[in-house]
Amino acid sequence: MNGTAQDEIAAYVFAVRAALGDLPESLRDELLEDLPEHLAEVLAEGEGTLIERLGVPSAYAAELRTSAGFVGGFPDPPPPSPDRLRELGQELRRGLGIVDRRLGPLFGAARASEFLAMLRPAWWVLRGYLVAMVLAGILDDSGQSIGLLPRIGGSEAVALVLLAAGVLGSIWVGRRTVNLTHWPRYALYAASVILVIVALGGFTLADSNSLDPEYTDVGYSDPYGNVQDVFVYDQQGRLVKGARLFDQDGTPIHLGNPWCDVAADGSGPNAADESVYPYCPQNAPFEMPSAGPTGSASPRTPSATAAPSPGR
Repeated sequence: MNGTAQDEIAAYVFAVRAALGDLPESLRDELLEDLPEHLAEVLAEGEGTLIERLGVPSAYAAELRTSAGFVGGFPDPPPPSPDRLRELGQELRRGLGIVDRRLGPLFGAARASEFLAMLRPAWWVLRGYLVAMVLAGILDDSGQSIGLLPRIGGSEAVALVLLAAGVLGSIWVGRRTVNLTHWPRYALYAASVILVIVALGGFTLADSNSLDPEYTDVGYSDPYGNVQDVFVYDQQGRLVKGARLFDQDGTPIHLGNPWCDVAADGSGPNAADESVYPYCPQNAPFEMPSAGPTGSASPRTPSATAAPSPGR
């Protein structure tokens, strides 16, 4: 125990003894016998002076006087009174005031609260925008992206109406906040905090989607996916064997499956040359032209120069 605490205990004991001066010496010594040790325990248990913890010495002496002749220890410190709680609140406000004044120069104002007061109209507009976005997210079931406007069903007109209603409503509430009573004002503050948290979650999700977009399969269908063989005919409708196909860059085109189910002699399946068409000439889909002069063709012979066979 330091010297300051000992001096405080000695002064408190002396004041209590003086307040009990009308009692017999023996009774007074009995009441004060263990008082210094008790006061040392009180100082060690909590913060504050002995007067703050136990009251003034005269009041403490009065409690000792009433306990004379009864078995028991020294009176315990009284529980925190409403006045003490009020004092704690005042101390907290004083601390916040100090922080407010020290942060003020960082914003070019005497107090930080003055700078925040200047931003109040901007917060009203932002709050209305956030309310409109949250309502659009709740009411829109079209599955379309809301974007930067609170669209419902993808309608920009509805988005502008909802945005205007949210901003004007927020300004109306903001101008009347000063007239609200204690609990409605704190309810508004709590709702604003929840709104900001929801908005931050939405902005985080939107930012994540923009950085890592999801690609959707367009379901492209290859029209030549079922081609098994290609049959090329000349202008006279005659089947061209050993034809080769190339694209505009000279790259060979390979379609189908270079495998014949039945060989030309009927002996069974055989592999065909995958670089020429058709793979299986015996499976040509059209009737070969009859022997005759060049240019004559069977009436059923097509005029197209190439005809892929359907998949088998």
